[in-house]
Amino acid sequence: MENDPISRYRRFSRAVTRQVGALDQSFLGRGRPLGAARVLNAIGQGRCDVADIRTYLGLDSGLASRLLRSLEDEGLIETRTHPDDGRRRIAKLTATGRTEFNAYENLSDEAADRFLSDHPAPDALLEAMDLIATAMNRHAVAIERVDPTSGDARYGLERYYAELARRFEEGFDVSLSCDPEASDMVPPRGAFLVALSDGLPVGCVGLKGNGSTLGEVKRLWVAPDARGAGLGKRLMAAIEDEARALSMDTLRLDTNRALPEAYELYMRNGWTEIERFNDDPYPDFFFEKRLV
Repeated sequence: MENDPISRYRRFSRAVTRQVGALDQSFLGRGRPLGAARVLNAIGQGRCDVADIRTYLGLDSGLASRLLRSLEDEGLIETRTHPDDGRRRIAKLTATGRTEFNAYENLSDEAADRFLSDHPAPDALLEAMDLIATAMNRHAVAIERVDPTSGDARYGLERYYAELARRFEEGFDVSLSCDPEASDMVPPRGAFLVALSDGLPVGCVGLKGNGSTLGEVKRLWVAPDARGAGLGKRLMAAIEDEARALSMDTLRLDTNRALPEAYELYMRNGWTEIERFNDDPYPDFFFEKRLV
């Protein structure tokens, strides 16, 4: 059947192959195929360890070696032995390689802008792209500790607040909530974690501390396109590890009745419902968890 799920998936794969120029011998007209251009991009984006480049791009060692050698022959990169580990190699762009990397960046941005501009509903198109990209990267989402005032943290928090404003019956005003100070969510008092899918934030969670053994979990958010794959559970497990590292033995949190999925997550993962412990006007349920 032409409209069965497998056929639809394969049609999508063929369309993406054509759109990104996967079969072009001169990707974006720069004289080399997509594989070499992707390796150049990875190095330009700061990935220097050859093993890391292979893993990130999903390359076997033979193909990775050939692509690196071709870029070296062009004078675009230099590779050398890692100064601290003779078994590892690192790569960096030459001045010519940096110029070529920038050319690819500009051409790629222009191509993306043209593609989105030609569509009558670019926002809906981007939402679909986010869903697909996150699904394809679901096993490679990294969770990192960041400063709560960083760009990635602010991105997650702004979308978290916007979602609360949409879902709460009374709306949401962060100035009326018990919003933690940034200094309470950095070591040695607390922590703030961001989940990254190929460099883009798709989730966050904070740990508010005051120097005691009691901490409070705040601002758990998972992007709509990343939901259903266990990321919320991963973020909660990671923030509990942060709490243990800071010698906390008890955690608390609160949530609103408009977020039933959050309530269910806490109930499934060892949290116990308790009496109200703050005067925040928004939460309806309050939880506690003893850390072992």
